[in-house]
Amino acid sequence: DDVTFLRRVYLDVIGTLPTADEARRFLADEGPDRRQRVVDELLERPEFADYWALKWSDLLRVNRRVLGREGAYTYYRWIHDSFAANKPLDQFARELLTAEGPLSESPAGQFYKVVPKPNEMASTVSQVFLGVRIECAQCHHHPWDRWGQNDYFGMQAFFTQVKFKSSPLGEMLTSNGNAATKHPRTGAAVLAHPLGEVEPEETPEGDRRELLADWLVAGDNPWFARSLANRTWAHFLGRGLVEPVDDFRLTNPPTNPKLLDALAQQLVDSGYDFRQLIRTIIATRTYQRTTRPNESNARDEQNYSRFPMKRMDAEVLFDAVCQTTGVPEKFVGLPGTRRAIQLWDSQSSHYFLTLFGRPVRETACECERVAEPTVGQTLHVLNSPDIHNKLRHAGGRIGRLERELPGNGELVDELYLTFFSRRPTPDERMPLVAHLANSANRREAAEDIAWSLMNSLEFLFNH
Repeated sequence: DDVTFLRRVYLDVIGTLPTADEARRFLADEGPDRRQRVVDELLERPEFADYWALKWSDLLRVNRRVLGREGAYTYYRWIHDSFAANKPLDQFARELLTAEGPLSESPAGQFYKVVPKPNEMASTVSQVFLGVRIECAQCHHHPWDRWGQNDYFGMQAFFTQVKFKSSPLGEMLTSNGNAATKHPRTGAAVLAHPLGEVEPEETPEGDRRELLADWLVAGDNPWFARSLANRTWAHFLGRGLVEPVDDFRLTNPPTNPKLLDALAQQLVDSGYDFRQLIRTIIATRTYQRTTRPNESNARDEQNYSRFPMKRMDAEVLFDAVCQTTGVPEKFVGLPGTRRAIQLWDSQSSHYFLTLFGRPVRETACECERVAEPTVGQTLHVLNSPDIHNKLRHAGGRIGRLERELPGNGELVDELYLTFFSRRPTPDERMPLVAHLANSANRREAAEDIAWSLMNSLEFLFNH
């Protein structure tokens, strides 16, 4: 229904709950294209860039402990500005791969500080942009795929020219000479060649990363567009067509090859327009299905016959707590208040974010972000003084609504719109109205209701 769709797309597209006013406005809209219009509006909001910069900062490992404060921030800003401008994904990948010059002018080059060794560069690029894990082939033939050591070192050879040196403008990234890669067992030189390609007879001239970028973003590359389409599908549907999303291999085929190929081709045909890919996925009946199971799909977890219950990302959930209570957070070491999805520093200390699985960005694996619920998380939302203080805050939303809305029915309706983006059913409304009417302290009763809504599965999960 429209209520579920609204909350779902807000959380999936911008990592933010709709406000009560936004929910009211959408529910009053009777236009036949209202769903398409709300998606278009969300794709243009600043929170879109905030949220997707957070997601890609995890993959590309924006890490203050490795890069320093200035380096990590400029790297993050490059990622953020790319998504704000809807930079084509092929251009985004090319800029990262071929970055050169002073890091102050080429912040994408910070990637090569995060993964400073050629073997790490090759493995990370393959995992992030191709969805292929090649690190096993460093020492032996990949046990579940076709890659051997020659394939691995052929990819590594694209990066052996990468060097850093000092300059008047600060540290500079350069492509230096014709550094060779040798096979560790035979000692023979391995020339740069992409995965699945024949090794050339001569070392290519110039910056070999340019050749890799040309191959990577070519429309007929067998992995690049399919990997990006699969990652995006997994974000919205809770599970990739290839799962894990960074493990494309012959022995792990997609569950629906035609669908994956169609999404990849649409991405290529659109000029690698990320927002258009999102529109396509959201418009599917698969995305707009209910989470409620029936007799035929109650046990289905991989065929997309119903929408999955998805635990919110740590940052998204904490922002939802702050938004619904009307009490923003002051994060340690950062000026002012901000949303958690705007945090560029994954090392910023915060108990809630750590407890709910925020990654520390030590690997390029999606699995570093922990989404499985734990008992500790449940107890924290139930009992945490920090959350209780937000609910009881004198200047917070609950107290303000209690003062401004004298009608108990009005107050219950507004709390439901605030926490669930919907109005209560009559059966939900009646006992809560009675609770407010019979309470000696109406504000405390309102806080109790807000607390119970916050601790419900309907609030804690995207559904």
